[in-house]
Amino acid sequence: MQERLSVVLPTYNERENIPLLLKELFSLDQPYELEVLIVDDDSTDGTDQLVKSLAQSDFRIRLIRRVGRSGLASAIKEGLLNATGDIAAVLDSDGQHRPKDVFNAVKKLIEDDYDLVVGSRFMDKAKIKGLSLRRKGGSNFANGLAAISLPAEFGELTDYMSGCFAINIKSTLSYIYQVDVNGFKFFYELLSVSKGRLNVGEIPLTFESRLHGKSKLDASILWDFIISLLHTLSFRLLPRRAISFGLVGATGVIIQLTVTQSILSISDFDFNEVLPISVILAATSNYLVNNSLTFRSQRLSGGSLFIGLLRFWLVASLPVIANIGLATTFYNVVARDTLLAQMAGIFVVFIWNYVASSRFVWKTY
Repeated sequence: MQERLSVVLPTYNERENIPLLLKELFSLDQPYELEVLIVDDDSTDGTDQLVKSLAQSDFRIRLIRRVGRSGLASAIKEGLLNATGDIAAVLDSDGQHRPKDVFNAVKKLIEDDYDLVVGSRFMDKAKIKGLSLRRKGGSNFANGLAAISLPAEFGELTDYMSGCFAINIKSTLSYIYQVDVNGFKFFYELLSVSKGRLNVGEIPLTFESRLHGKSKLDASILWDFIISLLHTLSFRLLPRRAISFGLVGATGVIIQLTVTQSILSISDFDFNEVLPISVILAATSNYLVNNSLTFRSQRLSGGSLFIGLLRFWLVASLPVIANIGLATTFYNVVARDTLLAQMAGIFVVFIWNYVASSRFVWKTY
Protein backbone atom coordinates (compact mmCIF):
# COMPACT_ATOMS: atom_id res chain seq x y z
CA MET A 1 0.00 0.00 0.00
CA GLN A 2 1.33 3.44 -0.95
CA GLU A 3 2.31 5.94 1.74
CA ARG A 4 -0.03 8.94 1.61
CA LEU A 5 1.80 12.25 1.36
CA SER A 6 -0.10 15.47 2.08
CA VAL A 7 1.38 18.52 0.36
CA VAL A 8 0.39 21.85 1.94
CA LEU A 9 0.47 24.94 -0.27
CA PRO A 10 -0.42 28.23 1.49
CA THR A 11 -1.61 30.78 -1.06
CA TYR A 12 -2.57 34.41 -1.40
CA ASN A 13 -2.89 35.82 -4.92
CA GLU A 14 -0.91 33.06 -6.63
CA ARG A 15 -3.30 32.32 -9.52
CA GLU A 16 -0.56 32.34 -12.16
CA ASN A 17 1.83 30.16 -10.16
CA ILE A 18 -0.49 27.39 -8.94
CA PRO A 19 -1.09 25.58 -12.29
CA LEU A 20 2.66 25.46 -13.02
CA LEU A 21 3.45 24.20 -9.52
CA LEU A 22 0.76 21.50 -9.62
CA LYS A 23 1.89 20.36 -13.06
CA GLU A 24 5.44 19.91 -11.77
CA LEU A 25 4.27 18.15 -8.60
CA PHE A 26 2.16 15.62 -10.48
CA SER A 27 4.71 15.02 -13.25
CA LEU A 28 7.53 13.83 -10.99
CA ASP A 29 8.09 10.13 -10.53
CA GLN A 30 7.47 9.46 -6.84
CA PRO A 31 6.11 6.54 -4.78
CA TYR A 32 3.42 8.37 -2.77
CA GLU A 33 -0.32 8.70 -2.91
CA LEU A 34 -0.57 12.48 -3.16
CA GLU A 35 -3.02 14.78 -1.45
CA VAL A 36 -2.52 18.50 -2.20
CA LEU A 37 -4.13 20.92 0.25
CA ILE A 38 -4.22 24.48 -1.07
CA VAL A 39 -4.92 26.82 1.84
CA ASP A 40 -6.05 30.12 0.37
CA ASP A 41 -6.34 33.33 2.39
CA ASP A 42 -9.34 34.64 0.41
CA SER A 43 -7.25 35.78 -2.56
CA THR A 44 -8.44 38.75 -4.58
CA ASP A 45 -7.05 37.50 -7.91
CA GLY A 46 -9.31 34.45 -8.28
CA THR A 47 -6.84 31.89 -6.93
CA ASP A 48 -9.60 30.14 -4.98
CA GLN A 49 -11.90 29.86 -8.01
CA LEU A 50 -9.09 28.43 -10.12
CA VAL A 51 -8.23 25.85 -7.46
CA LYS A 52 -11.89 24.96 -7.07
CA SER A 53 -12.18 24.21 -10.78
CA LEU A 54 -8.97 22.16 -10.71
CA ALA A 55 -10.20 20.19 -7.69
CA GLN A 56 -13.42 19.29 -9.51
CA SER A 57 -11.41 17.44 -12.14
CA ASP A 58 -8.63 16.04 -9.93
CA PHE A 59 -9.50 14.28 -6.66
CA ARG A 60 -5.94 14.80 -5.37
CA ILE A 61 -6.51 18.55 -4.97
CA ARG A 62 -8.33 20.01 -1.96
CA LEU A 63 -9.18 23.68 -1.43
CA ILE A 64 -9.33 25.21 2.04
CA ARG A 65 -10.63 28.75 1.61
CA ARG A 66 -10.15 30.95 4.65
CA VAL A 67 -12.32 34.00 5.22
CA GLY A 68 -11.79 36.21 8.26
CA ARG A 69 -8.44 34.70 9.13
CA SER A 70 -5.08 34.98 7.43
CA GLY A 71 -1.34 34.60 7.82
CA LEU A 72 1.33 32.22 6.54
CA ALA A 73 1.97 30.35 9.81
CA SER A 74 -1.77 30.06 10.38
CA ALA A 75 -2.35 28.68 6.87
CA ILE A 76 0.38 26.05 7.25
CA LYS A 77 -0.96 24.98 10.64
CA GLU A 78 -4.49 24.65 9.28
CA GLY A 79 -3.25 22.68 6.30
CA LEU A 80 -1.29 20.23 8.46
CA LEU A 81 -4.20 19.71 10.85
CA ASN A 82 -6.49 18.95 7.89
CA ALA A 83 -4.03 16.58 6.21
CA THR A 84 -5.08 12.93 5.99
CA GLY A 85 -1.55 11.59 5.58
CA ASP A 86 0.86 10.92 8.45
CA ILE A 87 3.63 12.52 6.38
CA ALA A 88 3.33 16.01 4.95
CA ALA A 89 5.39 18.45 2.94
CA VAL A 90 5.11 22.23 2.99
CA LEU A 91 6.36 24.58 0.29
CA ASP A 92 5.65 28.09 -0.91
CA SER A 93 3.26 28.56 -3.83
CA ASP A 94 5.36 31.12 -5.68
CA GLY A 95 7.55 28.61 -7.55
CA GLN A 96 10.71 29.32 -5.55
CA HIS A 97 10.75 25.82 -4.02
CA ARG A 98 11.22 22.88 -6.38
CA PRO A 99 8.91 19.89 -5.82
CA LYS A 100 11.92 17.67 -6.53
CA ASP A 101 13.64 19.03 -3.41
CA VAL A 102 10.48 18.49 -1.36
CA PHE A 103 10.36 14.82 -2.34
CA ASN A 104 14.04 14.52 -1.40
CA ALA A 105 13.19 15.94 2.03
CA VAL A 106 10.34 13.45 2.44
CA LYS A 107 12.63 10.57 1.45
CA LYS A 108 15.23 11.61 4.05
CA LEU A 109 12.50 12.05 6.67
CA ILE A 110 11.26 8.49 6.19
CA GLU A 111 14.58 6.73 5.66
CA ASP A 112 16.39 8.39 8.58
CA ASP A 113 13.35 8.51 10.89
CA TYR A 114 13.34 12.29 11.40
CA ASP A 115 10.48 14.33 12.80
CA LEU A 116 11.32 17.21 10.47
CA VAL A 117 13.55 17.72 7.45
CA VAL A 118 13.96 21.29 6.25
CA GLY A 119 15.11 22.51 2.86
CA SER A 120 18.00 24.88 3.54
CA ARG A 121 19.12 27.71 1.26
CA PHE A 122 22.45 27.96 3.08
CA MET A 123 23.83 24.41 3.27
CA ASP A 124 26.74 23.35 1.13
CA LYS A 125 25.49 22.46 -2.37
CA ALA A 126 22.42 24.68 -1.94
CA LYS A 127 21.78 27.10 -4.81
CA ILE A 128 20.19 30.51 -4.43
CA LYS A 129 18.74 32.12 -7.55
CA GLY A 130 15.79 33.98 -6.07
CA LEU A 131 17.37 36.22 -3.42
CA SER A 132 18.94 39.63 -3.94
CA LEU A 133 22.15 40.36 -2.06
CA ARG A 134 20.16 42.50 0.38
CA ARG A 135 17.57 39.75 0.98
CA LYS A 136 20.32 37.16 1.36
CA GLY A 137 22.11 39.34 3.90
CA GLY A 138 18.86 39.90 5.77
CA SER A 139 18.15 36.16 5.85
CA ASN A 140 21.64 35.43 7.17
CA PHE A 141 21.19 38.03 9.90
CA ALA A 142 17.75 36.65 10.83
CA ASN A 143 19.13 33.11 10.95
CA GLY A 144 21.89 34.23 13.30
CA LEU A 145 19.39 35.79 15.70
CA ALA A 146 17.12 32.75 15.45
CA ALA A 147 19.99 30.41 16.35
CA ILE A 148 20.62 32.40 19.52
CA SER A 149 16.98 32.34 20.58
CA LEU A 150 16.24 28.65 19.93
CA PRO A 151 17.26 25.60 22.02
CA ALA A 152 20.90 24.51 21.62
CA GLU A 153 19.76 21.17 20.15
CA PHE A 154 18.95 23.03 16.92
CA GLY A 155 22.22 24.92 16.76
CA GLU A 156 23.57 22.97 13.77
CA LEU A 157 20.71 23.97 11.46
CA THR A 158 21.47 26.53 8.76
CA ASP A 159 18.06 27.91 7.72
CA TYR A 160 15.47 28.63 10.42
CA MET A 161 13.58 30.93 8.04
CA SER A 162 12.79 28.25 5.45
CA GLY A 163 9.25 27.73 4.22
CA CYS A 164 10.04 24.33 2.70
CA PHE A 165 10.06 21.23 4.87
CA ALA A 166 8.82 17.66 5.31
CA ILE A 167 7.19 16.68 8.58
CA ASN A 168 6.00 13.57 10.36
CA ILE A 169 2.58 14.77 11.51
CA LYS A 170 2.05 11.79 13.78
CA SER A 171 5.16 12.46 15.88
CA THR A 172 4.84 16.27 15.90
CA LEU A 173 1.08 16.72 16.25
CA SER A 174 1.15 17.92 19.86
CA TYR A 175 3.66 20.64 18.90
CA ILE A 176 1.72 21.64 15.77
CA TYR A 177 -1.27 22.39 18.01
CA GLN A 178 0.93 24.67 20.15
CA VAL A 179 2.29 26.79 17.28
CA ASP A 180 1.25 30.42 17.64
CA VAL A 181 -0.55 31.28 14.39
CA ASN A 182 0.54 34.91 14.77
CA GLY A 183 4.16 33.83 14.60
CA PHE A 184 6.71 34.85 12.00
CA LYS A 185 7.64 31.49 10.43
CA PHE A 186 5.88 28.21 11.12
CA PHE A 187 9.13 26.22 11.11
CA TYR A 188 10.78 28.61 13.59
CA GLU A 189 7.73 28.59 15.86
CA LEU A 190 7.55 24.77 15.77
CA LEU A 191 11.20 24.49 16.82
CA SER A 192 10.56 26.98 19.60
CA VAL A 193 7.53 25.23 21.13
CA SER A 194 9.23 21.82 20.92
CA LYS A 195 11.96 22.99 23.34
CA GLY A 196 14.59 20.93 21.58
CA ARG A 197 12.69 17.64 21.56
CA LEU A 198 12.37 17.21 17.77
CA ASN A 199 14.79 15.23 15.63
CA VAL A 200 15.50 17.58 12.73
CA GLY A 201 17.54 17.15 9.56
CA GLU A 202 18.34 19.30 6.52
CA ILE A 203 18.78 18.96 2.78
CA PRO A 204 20.27 21.53 0.40
CA LEU A 205 17.66 23.54 -1.46
CA THR A 206 17.66 25.13 -4.88
CA PHE A 207 15.87 28.43 -4.30
CA GLU A 208 14.47 29.70 -7.58
CA SER A 209 13.33 33.17 -8.63
CA ARG A 210 9.64 33.89 -8.17
CA LEU A 211 7.68 32.98 -11.30
CA HIS A 212 4.85 35.52 -11.10
CA GLY A 213 3.44 38.07 -8.67
CA LYS A 214 5.07 40.02 -5.88
CA SER A 215 6.86 39.04 -2.70
CA LYS A 216 4.77 39.22 0.48
CA LEU A 217 7.72 40.47 2.55
CA ASP A 218 6.90 43.85 4.11
CA ALA A 219 7.35 45.82 7.33
CA SER A 220 4.71 43.78 9.15
CA ILE A 221 6.61 40.54 8.41
CA LEU A 222 9.82 42.02 9.81
CA TRP A 223 7.88 43.20 12.86
CA ASP A 224 6.58 39.66 13.38
CA PHE A 225 10.14 38.37 13.35
CA ILE A 226 11.19 40.76 16.10
CA ILE A 227 8.16 39.78 18.18
CA SER A 228 8.85 36.07 17.63
CA LEU A 229 12.43 36.47 18.83
CA LEU A 230 11.41 38.34 21.98
CA HIS A 231 8.57 35.87 22.60
CA THR A 232 11.00 32.95 22.44
CA LEU A 233 13.63 34.72 24.55
CA SER A 234 10.98 35.36 27.24
CA PHE A 235 10.42 31.56 27.36
CA ARG A 236 7.02 32.24 25.75
CA LEU A 237 5.73 33.61 29.07
CA LEU A 238 4.79 37.03 27.72
CA PRO A 239 1.89 37.18 25.22
CA ARG A 240 3.00 38.11 21.70
CA ARG A 241 0.53 40.99 21.52
CA ALA A 242 1.71 42.34 24.87
CA ILE A 243 5.28 42.38 23.56
CA SER A 244 4.18 44.15 20.37
CA PHE A 245 2.05 46.60 22.34
CA GLY A 246 5.00 47.30 24.61
CA LEU A 247 7.38 47.97 21.72
CA VAL A 248 4.87 50.31 20.13
CA GLY A 249 4.49 51.96 23.52
CA ALA A 250 8.25 52.49 23.55
CA THR A 251 7.98 54.48 20.32
CA GLY A 252 5.24 56.50 21.99
CA VAL A 253 7.60 57.21 24.88
CA ILE A 254 10.18 58.55 22.44
CA ILE A 255 7.55 60.72 20.73
CA GLN A 256 6.27 62.09 24.05
CA LEU A 257 9.74 62.92 25.34
CA THR A 258 10.84 64.42 22.03
CA VAL A 259 7.73 66.60 21.62
CA THR A 260 7.95 67.79 25.23
CA GLN A 261 11.60 68.81 24.98
CA SER A 262 11.17 70.34 21.52
CA ILE A 263 8.29 72.60 22.56
CA LEU A 264 10.02 73.57 25.80
CA SER A 265 13.17 74.53 23.87
CA ILE A 266 11.42 76.79 21.35
CA SER A 267 8.63 78.33 23.41
CA ASP A 268 7.87 80.03 26.71
CA PHE A 269 5.41 77.32 27.80
CA ASP A 270 6.20 75.51 31.02
CA PHE A 271 6.23 71.73 31.54
CA ASN A 272 2.68 71.59 32.94
CA GLU A 273 1.29 73.24 29.79
CA VAL A 274 3.32 71.19 27.29
CA LEU A 275 2.74 67.74 28.82
CA PRO A 276 -0.92 67.27 27.73
CA ILE A 277 0.01 68.00 24.09
CA SER A 278 2.86 65.48 24.01
CA VAL A 279 0.78 62.81 25.78
CA ILE A 280 -2.08 63.17 23.28
CA LEU A 281 0.27 63.01 20.27
CA ALA A 282 2.09 59.96 21.66
CA ALA A 283 -1.16 58.13 22.42
CA THR A 284 -2.52 58.83 18.93
CA SER A 285 0.70 57.56 17.39
CA ASN A 286 0.46 54.39 19.50
CA TYR A 287 -3.08 53.81 18.29
CA LEU A 288 -2.18 54.13 14.61
CA VAL A 289 0.93 51.91 14.84
CA ASN A 290 -0.85 49.25 16.89
CA ASN A 291 -3.66 49.25 14.35
CA SER A 292 -1.13 48.61 11.56
CA LEU A 293 1.04 46.03 13.35
CA THR A 294 -0.13 44.62 16.68
CA PHE A 295 -3.78 44.19 15.70
CA ARG A 296 -3.45 44.06 11.92
CA SER A 297 -5.63 40.93 11.66
CA GLN A 298 -8.39 43.15 13.13
CA ARG A 299 -7.08 46.28 11.37
CA LEU A 300 -9.52 49.17 11.22
CA SER A 301 -9.83 51.39 8.15
CA GLY A 302 -11.94 54.21 6.76
CA GLY A 303 -14.66 55.38 9.11
CA SER A 304 -13.94 52.48 11.45
CA LEU A 305 -10.43 53.83 11.95
CA PHE A 306 -11.82 57.14 13.19
CA ILE A 307 -14.44 55.44 15.37
CA GLY A 308 -11.68 53.22 16.74
CA LEU A 309 -9.66 56.31 17.61
CA LEU A 310 -12.61 57.73 19.53
CA ARG A 311 -13.01 54.43 21.37
CA PHE A 312 -9.29 54.36 22.05
CA TRP A 313 -9.46 57.83 23.55
CA LEU A 314 -12.47 56.82 25.64
CA VAL A 315 -10.58 53.78 26.93
CA ALA A 316 -7.38 55.75 27.38
CA SER A 317 -8.93 58.87 28.93
CA LEU A 318 -8.49 57.76 32.53
CA PRO A 319 -4.89 56.58 32.13
CA VAL A 320 -4.07 59.70 30.08
CA ILE A 321 -5.37 61.83 32.94
CA ALA A 322 -3.42 59.61 35.33
CA ASN A 323 -0.30 59.98 33.18
CA ILE A 324 -0.55 63.76 33.15
CA GLY A 325 -1.56 63.98 36.81
CA LEU A 326 1.13 61.64 38.10
CA ALA A 327 3.86 63.18 35.95
CA THR A 328 2.85 66.69 37.01
CA THR A 329 2.72 65.72 40.69
CA PHE A 330 6.08 63.96 40.45
CA TYR A 331 7.58 67.03 38.76
CA ASN A 332 6.13 69.50 41.27
CA VAL A 333 6.54 67.46 44.47
CA VAL A 334 9.20 64.75 44.10
CA ALA A 335 11.78 66.04 41.65
CA ARG A 336 11.79 68.74 39.02
CA ASP A 337 13.07 66.31 36.40
CA THR A 338 10.93 66.21 33.24
CA LEU A 339 12.30 62.82 32.13
CA LEU A 340 11.64 60.99 35.42
CA ALA A 341 8.27 62.69 35.79
CA GLN A 342 7.07 61.50 32.38
CA MET A 343 8.43 57.97 32.82
CA ALA A 344 6.53 57.64 36.11
CA GLY A 345 3.27 58.53 34.35
CA ILE A 346 3.95 56.28 31.37
CA PHE A 347 4.73 53.24 33.54
CA VAL A 348 1.41 53.44 35.36
CA VAL A 349 -0.80 53.39 32.25
CA PHE A 350 0.77 50.63 30.11
CA ILE A 351 -1.12 47.58 31.47
CA TRP A 352 -4.49 49.36 31.45
CA ASN A 353 -4.06 50.54 27.87
CA TYR A 354 -3.10 47.08 26.64
CA VAL A 355 -5.92 45.15 28.28
CA ALA A 356 -8.67 47.72 27.78
CA SER A 357 -7.88 48.66 24.18
CA SER A 358 -7.48 44.99 23.18
CA ARG A 359 -10.99 44.33 24.45
CA PHE A 360 -12.90 47.48 23.48
CA VAL A 361 -11.09 48.88 20.42
CA TRP A 362 -9.88 45.85 18.45
CA LYS A 363 -12.30 43.40 20.14
CA THR A 364 -9.81 40.63 20.87
CA TYR A 365 -10.56 38.26 23.73
